Amino acid sequence: MTTDFPPTSNPDALPIPTAPAMVDIKSLSLWYGDSQALKDISLTIPRNMVTAFIGPSGCGKSTLLRCLNRMNDLAENVSIRGAITVNHHDIYGAAEDVDGLRKRIGMVFQRSTPFPKTIYENVVFGPRITGIKLRSELDRIVEESLAGAALWDEVKDRLHDSALGLSGGQQQRLCIARALALKPELILFDEPCAALDPIATAKIEELIVQIKQNYTIAIVTHNLQQAARISDYTAFLYLGELIEFGPTATIFTNPESDRTRSYVTGRFG
Repeated sequence: MTTDFPPTSNPDALPIPTAPAMVDIKSLSLWYGDSQALKDISLTIPRNMVTAFIGPSGCGKSTLLRCLNRMNDLAENVSIRGAITVNHHDIYGAAEDVDGLRKRIGMVFQRSTPFPKTIYENVVFGPRITGIKLRSELDRIVEESLAGAALWDEVKDRLHDSALGLSGGQQQRLCIARALALKPELILFDEPCAALDPIATAKIEELIVQIKQNYTIAIVTHNLQQAARISDYTAFLYLGELIEFGPTATIFTNPESDRTRSYVTGRFG
C-alpha cells in the first residue's frame, strides 16, 4: 500500500553542507555486547531545525537518539566508537560532565513522565537543581516554560494542583515545558505522540514546529506522515545503517536510495 504525504514544513530547506550545525556525528558505531546496533553513522543535525529519524522497528533510531545525551551509558555492556559533537563540544570526551550534558540536552519520552508533584514543582525541578532559589525567578521560569509549551493558559489557575490530574496530551506538553525550563541547546523527542490521540498529537506537532525557532530538535517517529509534516531533514535508518539523509522534501518525493523509496511508499517496514 502506498501513502500520500502532506508537504514538509520546510520544503525549501538549505542543503546540509550550508546549514549551521548543532550536532555533528562522525563514524558512529555502537554495540550491545556482541550485537552491533549502529554501523558507521555520519550525519549533521542543523541548528534551529527539526530532524526526524525514521525506519522500521529495531533499526537503531532510538539508540542513535540516545547517543546524543549519552543515555546509552545507562545500559549494560555498551561499547561505542566514533565521535559526536554538540555545539562544537565533544560529548564523549574524557572530561565530559554527563549530568551537565543532560541538563543541556532535553529529552521527551514516548509516554509522558510527569513527576508526582504539582504542575509548578514539575517545571521548577530542574532550575532548582541548578541553584535557582529566588521565588520571583522561579515564577518567571514557570510562566515562560508553560507558555513556550502552549500550556500556560490551560493551567495558570491551577499551578499547585497535581500534574497527574492533567490529560495525556497536557502531561506531554508539561514534560516539554520541564525541558524548556533549562534552556537546552538541543531537545530530543522519542516517539512523543505514540500514546496520544489525534487532537493531542496535532498540538504537539504544532508546538514542535513553533519551538524550533529557539531550539534544535531531533525526533524519532514511526509515523511517516508526522515526519513529513514537521521535519526539515530526515534520516532513514535500516538494520543499524544510515541509508539516506537529506531535506525531508527530497527523502519523501525524490530519494536517491531504492530502499528509502520502498520504505516511504509503504512497500516494506
